[in-house]
Amino acid sequence: MMSTKIALVGIGKIARDQHVPSIEASPDWELAATVSRHGTVEGVEAFTDMDTLLDARRDIEVISLCLPPVPRFAYASSALKAGRHVMLEKPPGATLAECHTLGAMAKRAGVSIYATWHSREAARVGAAKEWLQNKRLRSLKVVWKEDVRRWHPGQEWIWDPGGLGIFDPGINALSIVTEILPDPVHLTKAVLEFPENRGTPIAASLAFAHPHGADMSAVFDWRQDGDQIWTIEAETDEGTLVLSEGGATLSIDGEIHAGNDTDGNPLHGEYPRLYARMAELVRTGGTDMDLAPMIHVADAFLLGHRVAVEPFDW
Repeated sequence: MMSTKIALVGIGKIARDQHVPSIEASPDWELAATVSRHGTVEGVEAFTDMDTLLDARRDIEVISLCLPPVPRFAYASSALKAGRHVMLEKPPGATLAECHTLGAMAKRAGVSIYATWHSREAARVGAAKEWLQNKRLRSLKVVWKEDVRRWHPGQEWIWDPGGLGIFDPGINALSIVTEILPDPVHLTKAVLEFPENRGTPIAASLAFAHPHGADMSAVFDWRQDGDQIWTIEAETDEGTLVLSEGGATLSIDGEIHAGNDTDGNPLHGEYPRLYARMAELVRTGGTDMDLAPMIHVADAFLLGHRVAVEPFDW
């Protein structure tokens, strides 16, 4: 089987840690070029300008975008206008309107577009979704606490409008919740903690309405020292399910379920599965632009009560 040429745009931490290894390990793909103002990948042709890439490398069929969300629309729209398939790192854009526009552009161009949610590909998310089917949910509690200095060292864009702040990791939790629950939910309340010197929140507390009355809440915080916490606990009429390590580990009523193999890395396997899904979409001419997690984030900013907290500095 011939591999498909792909270009990776935005050579930062997530690209180096996840995208590049996943592409290089897959028989579906050949990393043929990169676009970045600063970063390169050894042995791969490098460009600093998107339009130059699109003009020079017409043999590249797929563009994978993993640069920050605010500039992403311009890059994605250029790729779609050039007839290339597009893969979007999460969140798929800076606004919902941008994402809807990109979906419509892809349809008109007859190419595939994929809004990826890597946490949905965590090892035990599928098993959690299957277990929750046909069970009555009583409560669901999300606790997502991590150290921003560890995961986004020196990345100023996350604190600017459009950078999402704590919702950059929080949207991962929301992507799992919207995947595993059999019923749609909607946000009813949010408290957002903004550092005095920053334009996006460092912490958030959310409440949701469930169609059958389950008590649902989420707490996100970027000030976590020590162990990082990525946990979703769902109490049902037939037992309690806990997804931990961001969906990599599953327990039901305290019993760990088989298959929890993260190889010491909570993101183990997530990005390879994203790239396998993109390969399938390209082969079949499909599109996957589910925006459910982003809707909850937008609603949090619309409904959120803003609280000023101490300044944040690196």
